[in-house]
Amino acid sequence: MTRMTQNLLGGPPPTELPDNTEAREALDGGVDPFEVAARHPDYPGAWAELADRAFAKGSVIDSYAFARTGYHRGLDQLRRAGWKGHGPIPWEHEANRGFLRALHALSRAAAAIGEEDEAERCRAFLRDSSATAADALSA
Repeated sequence: MTRMTQNLLGGPPPTELPDNTEAREALDGGVDPFEVAARHPDYPGAWAELADRAFAKGSVIDSYAFARTGYHRGLDQLRRAGWKGHGPIPWEHEANRGFLRALHALSRAAAAIGEEDEAERCRAFLRDSSATAADALSA
């Protein structure tokens, strides 16, 4: 199978984060996301899960903090994977989903605390990175 190395508009190639199998399987297997984040603090999926759970309980500030942590850990990984600050981050690549979920959670929490500029910046970043993620996460 041939992988796409550049999008059709001539922009940068899609960035695919490496999979953290141990962290992903622990989270998927029901291990408490606090434990997963403690063991794998660089795993954005754990932070995104913590953000979602906090938001669902009405703990918006906690959600914001968890989401911001996942967002920044994801940015670090994206840069190490060759991302230059723009270009596709496909939702279809499972390892990208933690970062994209954290970005969505950050937008949601920022809007909830009235930080609309940040919320809009995150919404635009999410849509620019992956329209599929933006659609899936806003449903």
